[in-house]
Amino acid sequence: MVTCAGSLERINLRFANQQEGSSTQQYFEIVSLTGTFSVSGAHLHMSVADKSGTVTGGHLLDDNLVYTTAEIIVVELLELEFAREKDSTYNYNELVVKRRE
Repeated sequence: MVTCAGSLERINLRFANQQEGSSTQQYFEIVSLTGTFSVSGAHLHMSVADKSGTVTGGHLLDDNLVYTTAEIIVVELLELEFAREKDSTYNYNELVVKRRE
């Protein structure tokens, strides 16, 4: 993910160290969207600003609703392979980047 500009009328984010997501219905500007795509899935984080400029962000979940536009720029890195492998310390599937052969 390189960049994103746009607006939402509903956000659904999971905040740090929380099990469940939090959904809010109002107008937001997308401040940033970053993360990775791989054959094993996507891992995206988003920050948004409300009408007073207050920014909130977290792990992007399903069920966000675009208001006017979401201009998303994605770059494919052909020389690299993105995968997820189990991390023995925390037992999560973590990103591993390897050169393609």
